[in-house]
This record gives sequence, structure tokens and C-alpha cells, in this order.
Amino acid sequence: MNDDQFMKLFTYMEKRFDEVDKRFEAVDARFDHLEKVIDGYAAKLDTYAQEMAGMQFKLNRLEKYIQVLADKAGVDLDAIRV
Repeated sequence: MNDDQFMKLFTYMEKRFDEVDKRFEAVDARFDHLEKVIDGYAAKLDTYAQEMAGMQFKLNRLEKYIQVLADKAGVDLDAIRV
């Protein structure tokens, strides 16, 4: 292979690699966007889970208060039909 053929091959390969690099950049940009969207939803889900845990704690506490008050008043909560 002479120098001229080598340079043609090198130039061709360089052009092809540049095209591939551009494709990867486009894919990277899409993945970056997708990652940001997923991170946003994950943060919202984490906040929601924390809020639900706090609400469950409050609900359990209120149920205990109701049970204590019902016991003091002599009310059978199991007999109440809603």
C-alpha cells in the first residue's frame, strides 16, 4: 500500500468515525434527557413515600386514640358497622 492509498483510507476512516461520534453524541443527549426525567420522577416518588409514611404514622396514632376512648366509653368498635 503506498502513501496515497493509505491517506485515502485514513481520510475515509476519519470521516466515518466522525459520523459515528456524531451519532453517539445524539444518543448521549437523549439518554441525558431521559436520565433527568427519571431522576425527577424518582425524587417525586421518594417525597411521596415519605409523606405516606408520615400519614400512616398519624393514622396509626389516631386509631390508637379512638381505641382508648372507645374502651373508656365502653363502646365495642368491632360491633359498629359503617
